[in-house]
Amino acid sequence: MTRQSDIATTGSVLVVAGRLGRLGRLSLVVWAVAAVAALILIPVGFGHLRGSGLPVPEDGSSQRAARLIAARMPQLGDEQVVLAFSSRQLRREDGVYQGAMGAAARAVTGVRGAGRVLAVPESPVQDPHHAYLLVGLNGDAAARLDRLPVLREAVHRAVAEAARGRVTVAVTGQTPLTEELVAADVGDLRAVEAVTVPAALVLLVFGLGSVGSAVLILLAAGLGVVVSTGAVAGLSLVTPVDTLTLVVATTVGFGLGLDYSLLMLIRYRQARAEGLVPQAAAGRATATAGRAVLWCAAAVLVTGAALLTVSVGLLRTVAVAAAVTTVVAAALATTLLPVLLPRLDGFLSAGRVRRPADARASWERWARHLMRHPWPYLGGAVAVLVLMAVPVVGLRLGVDLDRASLAHSEMGVGLAQMERDGLANVTLLALPHAAGQGPVDTTDLTEVLAGDPRVVTSMALDNGRDLTVVAVVDRIPADRPAAGALLNDLRRRAGRTLPGGQEVLCAGQAADLADLQQAMRAALRQVAVLVLAGTFVLMLVVFRSLVLPVKAIAMNLLSTGAAFGLLSWFTGHTANVVVPLMAVTLVFGLSLDYEVFLVHRITEHYRAGTACREAVARGLSGTAQPITLAATTMAVVFAGLLATGRQELRQVGFLVAVAVLLDATVIRLVVVPALMQLLGHRNWWLPAPLARLLPPVPTPAPSSAPRVPRPGRTEKDPAPTVLSHREETRS
Repeated sequence: MTRQSDIATTGSVLVVAGRLGRLGRLSLVVWAVAAVAALILIPVGFGHLRGSGLPVPEDGSSQRAARLIAARMPQLGDEQVVLAFSSRQLRREDGVYQGAMGAAARAVTGVRGAGRVLAVPESPVQDPHHAYLLVGLNGDAAARLDRLPVLREAVHRAVAEAARGRVTVAVTGQTPLTEELVAADVGDLRAVEAVTVPAALVLLVFGLGSVGSAVLILLAAGLGVVVSTGAVAGLSLVTPVDTLTLVVATTVGFGLGLDYSLLMLIRYRQARAEGLVPQAAAGRATATAGRAVLWCAAAVLVTGAALLTVSVGLLRTVAVAAAVTTVVAAALATTLLPVLLPRLDGFLSAGRVRRPADARASWERWARHLMRHPWPYLGGAVAVLVLMAVPVVGLRLGVDLDRASLAHSEMGVGLAQMERDGLANVTLLALPHAAGQGPVDTTDLTEVLAGDPRVVTSMALDNGRDLTVVAVVDRIPADRPAAGALLNDLRRRAGRTLPGGQEVLCAGQAADLADLQQAMRAALRQVAVLVLAGTFVLMLVVFRSLVLPVKAIAMNLLSTGAAFGLLSWFTGHTANVVVPLMAVTLVFGLSLDYEVFLVHRITEHYRAGTACREAVARGLSGTAQPITLAATTMAVVFAGLLATGRQELRQVGFLVAVAVLLDATVIRLVVVPALMQLLGHRNWWLPAPLARLLPPVPTPAPSSAPRVPRPGRTEKDPAPTVLSHREETRS
C-alpha cells in the first residue's frame, strides 16, 4: 500500500512540477500586473475611505427614529452637533461673548446641509465661561463628513472675527468623532507597520537560519498586502469602506501572508534537504503544503463569513475585506512562491545565521516523551487553560469613546468640557402623530423629567404637521452603563405620561449605543453557532472523521476561553462590545490553520500505513518548529495593534496574539498530540454511510521524486525541518 501511495504521489509531484514550469512566466506576469493595478488603486481608493465612528445597526430603533426626525423635521438634521464655546476672560452673558455666539449662528446658516440652531439651556453646574449651541446637520454619513470641515471653518472664522481671540469654539458630535478616527486610523496603520515589519524580519531570520529566506517571506507577504490593499481600495469605489476595516484587513493579510508563505518555504526546504531538485521540490511543496494552505484559507473564510449575517455594516465590511486578503495570501503562496523558489534557490541560503543544530532532534525527543506520558501532560495543560479562562466570568462588555485618544483633539476638548458642565448627552424622543391632530401633549412628561436629577432640561418641538420631538439633555455620558438605565426610564415614563397608544422612538448617541450592545449580544450567539457549524463541516470534509472536528472545536474553545480570560485581566474586566465578534472569528480561523497543518501531517503518515502513535510523533516533530515560528510571527503581527490609539484595536490585537500563542504551543504541541495518541485509530472514525457522501481527499505520502545525489547520505537519513539544503550538506 505504501509503495503504491509513493508511486501515486511521485506522479502528482511530477505533474505539479511540470505545470509550474509551464505556467511560471504567466504567474509572474499576473502578479506583476496585480501589483501595478493595486498601486494605482490605492491612492484613488484612499480618498473614498470613511471613518467608522459608531458601528450602529441599520435596523435598530435609534436609526429608525433618526430617519423619522430627518424626514419630518429636517431643521434638526440627520445628526445634531454641538458648538462648545469657552473663554478665559469673558462670561457667557458679556456682549462680546454673545456677539461671538450670534456670529457663529449666522455663519452656520450659510453652510450647505446645516439645519436649525438651538441654544442649549444652562446646567446648574455649568461653568459661567462656557456656552453651547445645538446645530442640525443633514445628509448621510459621507455627506456630513464632507460638510464638517466647511462648517468648522465658517464657525471658527466667525468667532475669531467677532471676539478677536477672546472666545474659542469646538465642534463636537458623532461626525467630528468619526473625522478624528479617520486621521487616527491612518496614523495607526503606519505605527503597526513600523513595529511589526522589523520584528517579523528578526524572527524570520533567526527562525529560518538565513537572511535570504526571511527576506523572501517578508517580500511575499508584503506583496500580498499591497495587492489586497489595492483590492480593498477598489472596493471603496463601489461601496462604503472605513479606515478601521483597512487596518484590520492589512494586519490579517500580513499575518496570513507570512504564515502561508512560511509553510510553503519550509516544505520546499525539507524537500531540497532530502535531495529533490528545485523544480521537483517546488512541486512537492505545492502538492503537500499547498493543499494544507488552501484548507487553512478555507477555514479562515468559513469562520469570517459568519460576520456577514450581522446587521452592523462595519463588521460585514471587515468580513469581506478579510476574505479578500485571505484569498490573496493563499493564492500568492500557492501560485507565485512555487515559481520563485526554484529560481531563487541559491538566494535562500544567503546570510546564514548560527542556530542550534539539533532543533529537530529536540522536538523528536519531546514527541516521544509525550507519547509515553500523555495523561499527565494532557491533564496539566487543560487545567492551566481552564484557570486562565476563569476571569472571563467577570468580563463586562460595553462601548467606550476612548477619551484618552481624543484628549488633545478639538472634539475631545469639547466633549470633556460638556461632560464637566453636566451636558454630557442629548436624547431626542420622536413622537409621530396624525396630521392635523396637533402637537402631542408632553406637559406631564417634561414635569416628571424636571424632577429627575440626572436630567438637566427638556424641551418639546413640533413640526406643525405630524411629529413632536422632545429633546432631553442629561448629565450621563452616552457610553456609561447608567446611560442605558436612563434611556429605559425615559421610555417607561413616556409610556406612563403620554396619551395612550403613543409611539415613542429614541434617537441620539445613548440610543445608538444601546442598540449596538443589544445587537452585538444577539449576534454573538448567532455567529458562534455559525462558526462552530462551519468549523465542524470543514474539518469533516478535510479529515473525513467525526472525531477530529469535535476535537478541533473543543481545543479552539479552550484556547479562546483562556485568551478571553487573560483579556479580562488585561483590561480590568471590560471589553468593547464589538471585540468578541471580531476576535472569535479571527481566533477560530487562525487556530484552525495550525490544526490543519499539524493534523494534516499526522494524517499523511497514518494513511501511509504508519501506526497511530508513531504517526502522531512524526507529525508533531515535523511540524512543531514551523508551527511555533509561524505562530510567533503571527502573534507579533497582531501584537503590533497594541501600538494603535484605538481601544478596540488594542483589545483585538492582545486577544488574537495571546490566543494564537496559546493555540500553537499548549494546544498544538501538548493537548492535541496527547489526545490523538490516547484516541488511537478512533481519531479517524467515520460511519460508512457518511463516508460515501463525502468527497475523497487524497493525502500524499513522502514521495520518491527525482533527487540530487548527496555524498555520505542514505535515503533513510532524517532531514532537518527548516535547515536549507546547503546547510544540510555542510552538516
